[in-house]
Amino acid sequence: MIKVSILYPGSRETPFDMTYYLEQHMPLALSLLGNHQGYRGVTVAQGLDMGNPELELRYIVICEFLFDSGQAFMEAFTPHADTLEQDIANYTTSKPMVQFSEVRMCHPATASHP
Repeated sequence: MIKVSILYPGSRETPFDMTYYLEQHMPLALSLLGNHQGYRGVTVAQGLDMGNPELELRYIVICEFLFDSGQAFMEAFTPHADTLEQDIANYTTSKPMVQFSEVRMCHPATASHP
């Protein structure tokens, strides 16, 4: 399985319209990519500075798609790349970085019962 991380660098001052991102961009992305047979899931995480100036906020948002393979992601993404990339200007001025990673371990939490 591979993880495609889309990292939006910035600080508290970098504009990022999270409402637009969650209510417009991500539904668009899921409508275009989520039906591919290799799609396994997505997470969106908003960066926190935890109120500590020593903990520098490096990424405003990190979006991570899970796919069976890099090829599966590229098959899903490539036909829609222009549409998704053009929409970025609607929610941020940050220039996203992309990283492909092989998932080497995944250990979901399980509920403990007394």
